[in-house]
Amino acid sequence: MTTIKLHNTRTRTKENFVPISADNVRMYVCGPTVYDRAHLGNARPVVVFDVLYRLLRHTYGADHVTYVRNFTDVDDKINATALARQKAGAVGTLEQLVQERSDETISWYLNDMGALGALQPNEMPCATQYIPQMVAMIEELIAKGHAYAAEGHVLFAVDSWRERYGALSGRSVDDMIAGARVEVAPYKKNPMDFVLWKPSSDELPGWDSPWGRGRPGWHIECSAMSYELLGESFDIHGGGNDLMFPHHENEIAQSCCAHPDGEFARVWLHNEMLQVEGKKMSKSLGNFFTVHDLLEQGVPGEVIRFVFLQTHYRKPMDWTEKKAREAEATLRKWRALTAGIEPAAKAAPAAIAALSDDLNTPGALTELYRLAADGDAAGLLASAQLLGVLTPEMGAWAETDAMNLSAHADRLADARAVAMQSKDFSEVDRLKAAYIAAGLEVRMSKDGVELVPGTGFDATKLEEV
Repeated sequence: MTTIKLHNTRTRTKENFVPISADNVRMYVCGPTVYDRAHLGNARPVVVFDVLYRLLRHTYGADHVTYVRNFTDVDDKINATALARQKAGAVGTLEQLVQERSDETISWYLNDMGALGALQPNEMPCATQYIPQMVAMIEELIAKGHAYAAEGHVLFAVDSWRERYGALSGRSVDDMIAGARVEVAPYKKNPMDFVLWKPSSDELPGWDSPWGRGRPGWHIECSAMSYELLGESFDIHGGGNDLMFPHHENEIAQSCCAHPDGEFARVWLHNEMLQVEGKKMSKSLGNFFTVHDLLEQGVPGEVIRFVFLQTHYRKPMDWTEKKAREAEATLRKWRALTAGIEPAAKAAPAAIAALSDDLNTPGALTELYRLAADGDAAGLLASAQLLGVLTPEMGAWAETDAMNLSAHADRLADARAVAMQSKDFSEVDRLKAAYIAAGLEVRMSKDGVELVPGTGFDATKLEEV
C-alpha cells in the first residue's frame, strides 16, 4: 500500500499518515457559511481536499473513506441577507426567508463546486440539523467547568484550557489578548472567552435551551457535527489557514474538553490563500469574482481546477488570465490525445508518488506532461483522472468546441475547393485570418484542413466569422 505523507499543522512536520482504522479513514473539512455565492478563494480548499479525498479512496478503497464537509446555515450574515430581502418586499417571515436563502445558496454551492469536478462528500450536515447535539455538548462543558452562563450567553472559559490553548496556531493566550480584536463584554471572565450560545430575538431563527431562546456560536457547530458523524477521534481535519485561529483553535478546546478521552483530529491540514493577478482579492480592487462569474464568462470548470492544481496547497496561489489560457490550451491537447482511449488500469507510479508526498499536485502535473509528450494516452488519462481532470463528466466544453471546429474546418476546406477552381482565394484568406485571430492554428494539406486551438483561443470570436 502506498505511504501517504502529510504536513501536520499541529506538529509542523511532514508525517507518514497512519489512519486510526484503515477500514474507515475519516476526514472533516470546514464548509461555507451559506449567505452568498462562493468566490474563487472559497473554491481552493474544496479542490485541495477533493484531491486528498480521491487519493485516500485510491489508497484505501472508496468504501473505506468517510468525508464530512458542513454547511453553516445559522449566521448573522445569512440573517442580514434575509432581512434585506424582507425589506425589499419578499413574502414570508424572516425565519422562512433565512431558510430560503440557505437552501438557495447551498444549491448554488454544490452546482459550482460540481462544475470544478469536486466529488460530493459522504456527509454534508447543516448546522441547524444538529442544534440538540450542540446544546448537549455545551451542557457537558459547563458540567466539567470549561464553560459558564452569563446574561443569556454561554462562554467557553479559556483559562480552563490555558496551557494547551494556542498550540495549533503557535500563540500564547497573553499574545492573543495583546494582538486580538475581541468582543469586549462585561460578562466575560477573560477577554479571550468565546461564545458557545447567544440570545436570539423573536423574529430571528432561534431554539429553546436551558439558557433561553438562542442560537449556537460558530465554533461549537463543527465540534458537535464532527463528533456525531466521525466520533471523538478521527484522522484529518482541514480548511483554509485563515481558519486556524480562532476557529480551529476553539474547536480543539471545546472538543478535547468535552471528550477528554478522545484525540479530536490527529492531523491538521491548512491550505494557503488565493490572489488574483498578484494582489489580494477584494471588491475595492475590482478583482473579486465568484466561481459562477467565471463559469458564466465561459471559463470551463476543468480549467479552473487545472490552474488550482499548478500550485502546492501550502503556497499562496495566484489566479491569472494567462494561466487560465494556458491551462485551457493544455487540456484541449490532452483531450484530443486521449479521445476514444480507455484509461490505463492504474495511474502512473510517479503521479501517485507525487500526490502521496503531501499532495504535490505540481509534481503530479509534471508527470502528466511527460506522459503526454511520450504519447502514453492511456497512462495520461488514468493519472489525470486521479487528479480530477480529463474525466468524462468534465469534457462537455471541449466536445462542443471540437464539433464547432470541425464545422469551421469543413467550411474552410469547401472555400479552398472553390478557390482552386476560380483562382480567387480572397475568401480563403479571410477565413484563415479570422481563425488565426481567434487563436487557432490553421493546418492545410492535401489531406484536408485542421484547426488546432492554441494558447489564447477564444471560441466567441468564431461567432464573428
